[in-house]
Amino acid sequence: MAKKRVIIIGAGLSGLSAAWHLQRRGIDTIIFEREAEVGGLCRSKSINGFIFDYDGHLLHFRHGYTLGMVKNLLKNNLIGHRRNAWVYSHNIFTRYPFQGNLYGLPPTIAKECLLGFIEAYGNGRYAKKNPTFLDWINQTFGRGIARHFMVPYNTKFWTLPPQKLTCEWLDGFIPVPSLSQLVEGTIKENKKAYGYNAKFWYPEKGGISQLPLALARQIKHIYTDSSVVEISLLKKEIKTAKGHKEKFDYLVSTIPLPELPAIIKDIPKRISEGCKRLRWNSIFNLNLGVDRNDIQDKHWIYFPEKDISFFRVGFFHNFSQNLAPPNKSSLYVEVSYSKDSTIDRNSLPLRIKEDLKNIGILSSAARVYVQDANDINYGYPIYDSNYKTCREKILRYLLQNNIISCGRYGSWRYMTMEDALLDGGRVESVLTNLE
Repeated sequence: MAKKRVIIIGAGLSGLSAAWHLQRRGIDTIIFEREAEVGGLCRSKSINGFIFDYDGHLLHFRHGYTLGMVKNLLKNNLIGHRRNAWVYSHNIFTRYPFQGNLYGLPPTIAKECLLGFIEAYGNGRYAKKNPTFLDWINQTFGRGIARHFMVPYNTKFWTLPPQKLTCEWLDGFIPVPSLSQLVEGTIKENKKAYGYNAKFWYPEKGGISQLPLALARQIKHIYTDSSVVEISLLKKEIKTAKGHKEKFDYLVSTIPLPELPAIIKDIPKRISEGCKRLRWNSIFNLNLGVDRNDIQDKHWIYFPEKDISFFRVGFFHNFSQNLAPPNKSSLYVEVSYSKDSTIDRNSLPLRIKEDLKNIGILSSAARVYVQDANDINYGYPIYDSNYKTCREKILRYLLQNNIISCGRYGSWRYMTMEDALLDGGRVESVLTNLE
């Protein structure tokens, strides 16, 4: 493409990936990042010898390209793990995924789940046109697995019941066992992992921030502490909170779509209204450093039951022994909420620690050595009935004005870290098409 001025808003994983890929093709960019450091949510912090991520972030790869890219960036600072994930329900731990591992559940519940799966399997899957997420769950797994895991867990996670969600986000994220796999996982403990996250990767040292930092070291012109507060489409110009102005030919935005009406001057009402109709959940993440080294040998655990405050707990010290001091453990706890299901941020940490003790993750002898809370406004975009129409309308409008919106929040999609890297990589081809 001819020499053009490309500005990128946001130095999260997708923004950095866009700059990295464009630079490798001879296209210079300027990145403006509102925080004091790069990485977005993929940042880490060091507190009293513990290294915590801002939330749970693991690398799962479906594509050899991104695996090779990350290996080249991190060199020897990358460890591969075979997933050791579990589900806690009915007062016991069973292996993840629940829908393939009924062994250990109370016999009546295991029977209900198995017979429901067999009935659904015999009826044929995906029979209903344009199913809701609840339809898909029932058609795929049967009403037993739906009742005992799929519905309560997804209601807790998304903050909406599955019948109010569409299936547009699935894309292989939920493992679906074969009948023989489920039977095998019912009569005995099945240690065979399957699904897109059966294996994961994580930096050996420094936490997840090492990936965005490695990207940033190879990118020119990154300006931190530079929040973009205004975009003029008429002038093709951005303005930062400090009053600095920059012209652009093309803009790559990782700004969450709901924030655009406050930033883009003279945005059409139809686009503004579309942005307001988008929904998302938020994540309250509590990191804990514990003065014991034996709290868990698992990587992460899912919690579907509503009387437990959190939906997932992960254990940093099992990703890498370098994330916690000797003879100590570290974990992150995730609670999902939304503007319609608020939380009490002052009392929630105490409730979380009480729940951890009640289920046996924290013993009475364990002392919480470090506590670090992160309240994440944008967790996951919600795929409701307004999602598709509003999102497509907004992205089309942005493209018409030479704005490429990318990343989880810029493109408003359920994304893994690998997806964010790939989404940044597609920017060059989009720019070429806009020429």
